[in-house]
Amino acid sequence: MFKLFYVLGLFICSSCFISSNLSDIPDKIKVNRNVYFDTLYLPKIDSTQALVKHYAYCLLYDEYYEQAKWVFYSLNKNKINGPFSRSDKFKKDTLIKTGSASHSDYKGSGYDRGHLAPAADMAWSKQAMDESFFYSNMSPQTPSFNRGVWRKLESRIRKWVVDYDSLYITTGPILDSNLTSIGNELAVPDYFFKSIIGFKDSTVNAIAFILPNEGSKKNLEDFVVSIDSLETFSGLNFNAGIENTVQDSLEKSIQLNYWNFD
Repeated sequence: MFKLFYVLGLFICSSCFISSNLSDIPDKIKVNRNVYFDTLYLPKIDSTQALVKHYAYCLLYDEYYEQAKWVFYSLNKNKINGPFSRSDKFKKDTLIKTGSASHSDYKGSGYDRGHLAPAADMAWSKQAMDESFFYSNMSPQTPSFNRGVWRKLESRIRKWVVDYDSLYITTGPILDSNLTSIGNELAVPDYFFKSIIGFKDSTVNAIAFILPNEGSKKNLEDFVVSIDSLETFSGLNFNAGIENTVQDSLEKSIQLNYWNFD
């Protein structure tokens, strides 16, 4: 209940907006922002955690909840509308040493195997498409959420790629100890998030979302929060590799006019 009221408060408080200029960002970040996996923009990883790297995305797996804490990938104009269609071949992720979730965890549960990094964002490569169906890239989502507002947000992000040179996307479930579970202790999140950093010419902008795991007819703008607010809600530290002053400028607020919702 506390988180519900907290999320409502975040939505109400998300009306203060700014953006950052790349002139304030160190040269090494400007150079590295087109690197395949720019680790500067990953959430913070402590010494006991291991990053799992696939061809087109990377993730941090949480064995206790049997799913990724987050998935990180980049998107640009060259990666959308690719030639490769959905494989729909869900499979265990062999890079998860403790064993990822599997088909049996979802069977008969009533929940969708919801993509974190969407399959449609991986259509540029057969390998990327195939690996997007690893169970480590899935999380239990209600059908009305997965096929509704979540899909709507994924589609909107692909439209934003046209307006930006590149996007860095971090997405995942909100994991806490009060969650119900299905299968072999596979937690069912109450909320999901997306954190997005957009680069265009000399500017860099940020936007984040927290969405309840349920169907909704609300506008996507109603789920917008600052990355700072998302960090407080999720317990994660996003964009942990960039300098604190730049991180603060990016994360404390947003400008909705930089993100087209029409």
